[in-house]
Amino acid sequence: MAPPRKIRVLIVDDSATVRQTLAAVLESDPQIEVIGVASDPFAAARRIRDEIPDVITLDVEMPRMDGITFLRKLMSQHPIPVVMCSSLTEAGSETLIQALEAGAVDVILKPKMGVAEALAESRIRICDAVKAAAGARIKGRRGGDAPPTFSHATVREPEKKLSADAMLPPPSGRAMARTTESIICIGASTGGTESLRVVLEALPADSPGIVIVQHMPEKFTASFAARLNNLCEVDVKEAADGDAILRGRVLIAPGNLHTMIERSGANYYVSVREGPLVSRHRPSVDVLFRSAARSAGSNAVGVIMTGMGDDGARGLQEMKQAGARTLAQDEATSVVFGMPKEAIALGCVDKIVPLPNITQEMLRAAAR
Repeated sequence: MAPPRKIRVLIVDDSATVRQTLAAVLESDPQIEVIGVASDPFAAARRIRDEIPDVITLDVEMPRMDGITFLRKLMSQHPIPVVMCSSLTEAGSETLIQALEAGAVDVILKPKMGVAEALAESRIRICDAVKAAAGARIKGRRGGDAPPTFSHATVREPEKKLSADAMLPPPSGRAMARTTESIICIGASTGGTESLRVVLEALPADSPGIVIVQHMPEKFTASFAARLNNLCEVDVKEAADGDAILRGRVLIAPGNLHTMIERSGANYYVSVREGPLVSRHRPSVDVLFRSAARSAGSNAVGVIMTGMGDDGARGLQEMKQAGARTLAQDEATSVVFGMPKEAIALGCVDKIVPLPNITQEMLRAAAR
């Protein structure tokens, strides 16, 4: 039997060093093949005429045409999954939010060099983002262009794949009894930035307190939260250690830090901590959901949304076992139906919901 076709990637970046490093990182994964590199969008357009890649990694700042302009042209003329690749800057993070609005599937940081473990973690994030993009549903893509499904292979992990045990012990089953106040926990990854906008824009100002893990690099979550805060009736902010979970407030877990729910009496707040990758991510949805199972029990609602892999599935199962109500986004409206699918397979989802109905359903669950 012939081996499965590799994911074909085109790298677009004006830095020769970045092109070389990114190619080495991507080709360290046996499922990925770099079919070419380009120093600017014009060279990329010529390369695409010769061979259409499955995924493009695209720099933001480039000569002759910036990455956002090229992305918009690409999405309008020949939609191909694009992963934006950026340096770690505050200004860059605001630009990349625009890229996600323009149709980019995901955002990654340029590979970290020097520290072996940092480079290993960069490899995991970069290769996973490309594999998720290869399987993503993007607007305008023709039905016959649907890519094959790729497995979630290990990519030179710095250590064995860790569960939420790495951050906190399993729930004891002694969570607080049902009270009048509920909290909502949401986990999302690839495709989640725009999906979360749909969910949060529909919230009334007095909604139950919400804590969200969206897989994004550090710095980008602050810009993401600020953008949502300008669009929504609820207050949205990047979570800080000790922030109270209040009605009308949405807390977004900061990139590169785990966020957990803690309880003081009948009140809830978040704990933001460093720690290892859990389920290949930091922040991890599994960590958030397990903390909700431990601290909130039946006072919580768990929602798992679009994304690749299985982060959040086991945590949602623990929430369900602790008495929480649980929802999953359906396949038709998920950009990548990985995380919801894994949770559904565990039998821990009360209801499978299309994206436009998630807000209504989670509020209904929180009111029960």
